Amino acid sequence: METSKNYPSDMSDTEWNIITHMLPPAKHGGRKRTTDMRAVVNAIFYIERSGCQWRMLPKNFPPRSTVGEYFYQWRDDGTIKKMHDALRVLVRTQAGKETEPTAAIVDSQSVKTTEKKGFVDMMQVKKRKEENAIL
Repeated sequence: METSKNYPSDMSDTEWNIITHMLPPAKHGGRKRTTDMRAVVNAIFYIERSGCQWRMLPKNFPPRSTVGEYFYQWRDDGTIKKMHDALRVLVRTQAGKETEPTAAIVDSQSVKTTEKKGFVDMMQVKKRKEENAIL
């Protein structure tokens, strides 16, 4: 039975079953974990998908401080990358593609702007503007 989705960015049960074992266990000692980890992951997906600011996270998710704490911890320890890689394989398999991409795209515009000649041309335009300026 599929859990109801509040937002298009919410994980399906299949996706949750794939990543749930990747989440670090609760720390030993202290209080027992009361935060719903699926809600935390859904909140992270919501922010990523919608592009909203942390402070604009809807109230039906855990507090933004809690979501942020888990996000930064998981980003730093590699959990986010592991989840991403596992879900990428699922999505590509469902689309009938190879699990790993076989091609890449390089944006030539970003290469051209870093060439030395571009910098030289820019400086020549600046000099001409200075020469033509009224003092």
